[in-house]
Amino acid sequence: MALTPRLDLRQSQQLVMTPQLQQAIKLLQLSNLDLADYVTEEVEKNPLLEVRDPNADSAVVQEGGEQGGTATDDGLRDSSGDTSSDAGEGLIAADKGIESALDTGTTADSALDTNLETNVYNNDAVSDRADMQSAGSSGLSYDGGGAVKGGSGFSDERSLDQTLEGEENLQDFLTRQMAVLLNDPIERLVAIHLIDLVDEGGYVDADAVLEVGERLSIETEHVEKTLVALQTLEPSGIFARNLSECLAIQLIELDRYDPAMQALIENLDLLAKRDMPALRRLCGVDQEDIADMVREIRLLNPKPGFGYGGATVQPVIPDIFIRKSKAGTWVVELNTDTLPRVLVNSQYINELKDVDGSKETKAFVSECVSNANWLVKALDQRARTILKVATALVKTQALFFEHGVRFLKPLTLKDIAEEIEMHESTVSRVTNNKFMSCPRGMFELKYFFTSSISAADGGDAHSAESVKYRLKELTDAEDPKKILSDDKLVVLMKAEGIDIARRTVAKYRDAMRIPSSVQRRRLKNMTS
Repeated sequence: MALTPRLDLRQSQQLVMTPQLQQAIKLLQLSNLDLADYVTEEVEKNPLLEVRDPNADSAVVQEGGEQGGTATDDGLRDSSGDTSSDAGEGLIAADKGIESALDTGTTADSALDTNLETNVYNNDAVSDRADMQSAGSSGLSYDGGGAVKGGSGFSDERSLDQTLEGEENLQDFLTRQMAVLLNDPIERLVAIHLIDLVDEGGYVDADAVLEVGERLSIETEHVEKTLVALQTLEPSGIFARNLSECLAIQLIELDRYDPAMQALIENLDLLAKRDMPALRRLCGVDQEDIADMVREIRLLNPKPGFGYGGATVQPVIPDIFIRKSKAGTWVVELNTDTLPRVLVNSQYINELKDVDGSKETKAFVSECVSNANWLVKALDQRARTILKVATALVKTQALFFEHGVRFLKPLTLKDIAEEIEMHESTVSRVTNNKFMSCPRGMFELKYFFTSSISAADGGDAHSAESVKYRLKELTDAEDPKKILSDDKLVVLMKAEGIDIARRTVAKYRDAMRIPSSVQRRRLKNMTS
């Protein structure tokens, strides 16, 4: 056969991941804090995007999110406008994965039964001739409570508490004391380097202390002398190189560091194992004295630096609220304060159309319009998808919300995906870094997805979390004189219909940091 060039016409189908579709996928898995940062960056890059003023008149804003009252998806107007028709086709084209997360055709009503209520969006009250279009999060209503007007606002104005002077950290506190304690310039130089080595718990690394002498060309004895002087500073136990030294410093200041206590401090590993007989032999004391010594150690501070400044802990903000209505049904609501309020300035767009410009300028404006409309729609669909997944979770785990962890059902991502007709990967992205607040506390959405453990009598399977909870209940309630071994725990749980192996009990016990039966016996005998 001769090798000759030729032209062939072939027909095929493929899913093209456009930049807009990639953006929608990214938005699904972002947490509320990451989403706020992302939207802020987009507003800075796109002159047509604006951040909604929380006090703005709703009469001039077309909401791409929810507007007062409960309704189905039939009341939603497409906030993307005519300029996003291509983007809409891209959403429909993704047949098995991302499209379900952005599909506006499926309502949340399919995930509800008579014991579940949900709030979705309704834009019927908004004018078609609005000057602005917004996305994502305005005015999600509560049953019987009226419209919610909260929101992030993205205001640049700082509140009063943000303008106050910052808290003094541990290094500043130690430096201020060191200036009074030490007068020698060399000792002060060494002390400054040692203060920089103190971690947030108040400890210094022993190897790093030796490196200070080498770095400054100072004898190790001089560094050790300075370190001992610094160990007299407040808080007590600071500048210790290990836990034993930290406790010893505090006991010396309390004048309780006698030979018996010194032997106990030098053998903390035996105390961790609750090996009281060995400690009594090493310390040369009886059982009553060793119990008193242990009680004294428990009053000491193993992390003296934690009380002075440190990194600011960012509280978890829930994405979803679950509450019970007066009718006894569960209501699922989005936290509107975590959803960004983005506007597309339609009036600005109309003004730009009347301005003559170069081809590059028109192309830039067209791209900004397309990106802005897509972001508005993507934010709206992200909120819808989170609400839809949360609704299905509450329906499936209704017994958990009613009665607690013991009634948590085994659940997989595939179960929820089939319930709401989405792809499993979409559900995984939606539940990533999302939190739900309910009367039983704050839970990550991933918490409700647990493996199953077979029932001993052939009944319904048990959730791994509920089995762990039952295991903890049994160990907490055991008699100190009759400590339950892992084999005994297996027997008790099988009597309750839980078919579990001994190695699984040991694995769960280690995961929950429950000591072994020998250690629990020593611990309870010591505290009884």
